[in-house]
Amino acid sequence: MSESGHSQPGLYGPGRRRRRRRDREPGPPGQNLSGPSRDRDYVPRERRVRLCVQTCAAHLNSCKSSAPASGAQSLEKPIMLIKTRDEGGKPGNTPEVAPSVSGAGTAKLEREGQRPTQPVYQIQNRGMGSAASGGAVDPVIGQTKLLPPEKMKHSIKMVDDQMNWCDSAMEYLRDQTDMLVVGVIGLQGTGKSTIMSLLSANSPEEDQRAYVFRAQTQEIKERAGNQSSGIDFYITQERVIFLDTQPILSPSILDHLINNDRKLPPEYNLPHTYVEMQSLQITAFLFTVCHVVIVIQDWFTDINLYSRFLQSAEMLKPSTPSASHDSTSSSGADDGSEYYPHIVFLQNKARREEFCPRNLKKMHMATDKLMAHSHLKYKGTLSMLDCNVFPGLNRDYLETEVNLFLLPMMENDGEDALTRAGSGSPLFSLLPGFRGHPSFSSLVSKFRSQILAMSRSQLSHTILTEKNWFHYAARIWDGVKKSSALSEYSRLLS
Repeated sequence: MSESGHSQPGLYGPGRRRRRRRDREPGPPGQNLSGPSRDRDYVPRERRVRLCVQTCAAHLNSCKSSAPASGAQSLEKPIMLIKTRDEGGKPGNTPEVAPSVSGAGTAKLEREGQRPTQPVYQIQNRGMGSAASGGAVDPVIGQTKLLPPEKMKHSIKMVDDQMNWCDSAMEYLRDQTDMLVVGVIGLQGTGKSTIMSLLSANSPEEDQRAYVFRAQTQEIKERAGNQSSGIDFYITQERVIFLDTQPILSPSILDHLINNDRKLPPEYNLPHTYVEMQSLQITAFLFTVCHVVIVIQDWFTDINLYSRFLQSAEMLKPSTPSASHDSTSSSGADDGSEYYPHIVFLQNKARREEFCPRNLKKMHMATDKLMAHSHLKYKGTLSMLDCNVFPGLNRDYLETEVNLFLLPMMENDGEDALTRAGSGSPLFSLLPGFRGHPSFSSLVSKFRSQILAMSRSQLSHTILTEKNWFHYAARIWDGVKKSSALSEYSRLLS
């Protein structure tokens, strides 16, 4: 017999039989020869059931006491809830941990077929308190959506009346490169500020006192004064920068210098020389930092404005690298290393006769001859024929079409009532009179569409962001004021 008490196969012959268990004689406890596992005393059934119940209860109590410590470690993927500052309090607080459910609660959820409870961490979205209150929060990543740029309510100074640079426009600029810079020049009272306001943010139906660029008031018109001084800055939410300037060759500025006995810079001897040099500085500056320069006039035309002033400003323009050293200028010239902007001639306050196709053709031919030797991009980028202003004319009618656009007088209710036709018949008195051109609002909208659709060439040898453009413009302005060419030109004038 083996140590385990079982019989070995070779000890019993075929004729011998094992003694049955019931034939054994009971011996004293602990001396049972059948093996060590059979020496236990007999326990009644009721006592065995009672002991099993007590053992299970003790084990259950021990599991309850150890469940919070071991349950959190067994979980693999805790649920994370992103919480904004407004919902979660002040930044810097410790993450809040939701209370976990005990073992009995977990068992109850599992019996009901629900998902077991997992620890929930509420993490605050720090640094987004101000942004979260003004925009929608993405529930997945907890970040606010990109808000539109702040809208300017009115223009601000970029160059003051003393011709000093101002940095107040820097806070409205961003680090993005998709921008368009539009400048304007013109004589006094031609409507520069009004046109720039209509192109940027306002409509003809609004009160002119609410325009972003202040127009001349009736009092200023009566004393033949100028409203704008220096250079005013305004940027739209579409990232279009508009630069409104003081009038060029302004008699009111000259009168102010003479009557107020203002001290002139030492390099200028006469007041009229200083006024002309100021105008040339502003124009040469716009030719360097703008994509589009609008030349506004209210009558056709001052030959000196083309043949003398614009060409002098082009000659005094600081040398600027072109957008690409490999390509030639889009104006058709051979000076691929020099940048020149688009120039647009706007005939403001145009009369009905000027909208005649024959007169329009003569205006294009005269402008083309006056600008024949200029490197400015004065043709090929704007057309009134594409706006359906003259529906009966094709592109071949204007042999030399330049960037010329006509705008009539701005209408108001009083003038519109005077132009109503037919004082005899009540039916015809309700119809507007013949104007010979589309409405002012319609032409302004078409002009604005063509201006904003112009190409945005690089202003320097590198791509400029809005902020880089502002610093670049400040350096150009400082260089224009200290230009030796301007000093030499002023000496020749005096």
